[in-house]
Formats: sequence, structure tokens, C-alpha cells
Amino acid sequence: QAQLVESGGGLVQAGGSLRLSCVVSGSIFKSHAMAWYRQAPGKQRELVAALTKSVTPYYSDSVKGRFIIFTDNNKNTVYLQMNTLKPEDTGVYYCNFNDGRGPWGQGTQVTVSS
Repeated sequence: QAQLVESGGGLVQAGGSLRLSCVVSGSIFKSHAMAWYRQAPGKQRELVAALTKSVTPYYSDSVKGRFIIFTDNNKNTVYLQMNTLKPEDTGVYYCNFNDGRGPWGQGTQVTVSS
């Protein structure tokens, strides 16, 4: 069964940066395009960034220009570089397949203070 293990969250001031990591079991990493989702307090989980079959990743309007999704194929890891963080970026961040049909891990908490 696929395993997705997120890490890298924390508490950061507005304007700061964090880099999230997600280690993916090898066979799954090679066969699925990955994505990052987040769930803010009291809200539904939403897609924020996704790798796609095209060259250009997908980014939600709320993070476009600030977040970057990328992979290290040697480490079976997908990253989310988050810059210029805002308090509204607070939430639990999860990685999953870009169709959301993979197993959900425990996520990693990101808290942005104003």
C-alpha cells in the first residue's frame, strides 16, 4: 500500500517561508503525479498545487506566485516551497495523488502568525 509521509510544517510569521516535504513509496511515486492539499480550520480540504502531465504545474489562485511544487526523483520526495506566507495559509497540509485518490497521511501543520 502506498505511503505518504509529510513533514516540514511549523509556526512562521507572515511574510516568512517554509518548505514541506512528502516522501512517497517508490512504485507510487513513479506512477502518479503528486499534489499538495490543505485544510484550514473549519473548512474543506482544498487543492493548492499539483504536478500535471503538462510542463506547467497547477496552482490555486490563492497561492499562485508564492508556492512552488517540485520533486526530487532520487529521493521519491515531492516538496512544496511556500514563500511570502499569509495568515490565511494556516492549515494542515497533505500530499496525495493529483486526483486525490491516494491514501491520506497525517499531514503537517502550518501556522502563520500575523
